[in-house]
Amino acid sequence: MSAPRDESGPVRLTAYADGRVQGVGFRAWVRMRATALGLAGTATNLDDGRVEVIAEGPARDVRALLAELTGGDTPGRVTHVAERWGAPQGRLRGFTER
Repeated sequence: MSAPRDESGPVRLTAYADGRVQGVGFRAWVRMRATALGLAGTATNLDDGRVEVIAEGPARDVRALLAELTGGDTPGRVTHVAERWGAPQGRLRGFTER
């Protein structure tokens, strides 16, 4: 699924942040930003050094989180964010770090 056109409908974003994103407070920052936007999801360190961000909620709010991930004001240094969009699964509650 490509990025949603309906900004009000619910979506799921899986994003992979590359760069210096582990050991710099990046996951906590993502949780804070996602919580402020009212999103559910997770931020997880991966073995390859990336952080996987899963976020569900209204498309406009998920897009806002994605813009922050790629905006340059993150802890550490994000060099690339790969994104995958899909339908929300509805099983996520709150926003957690793993």
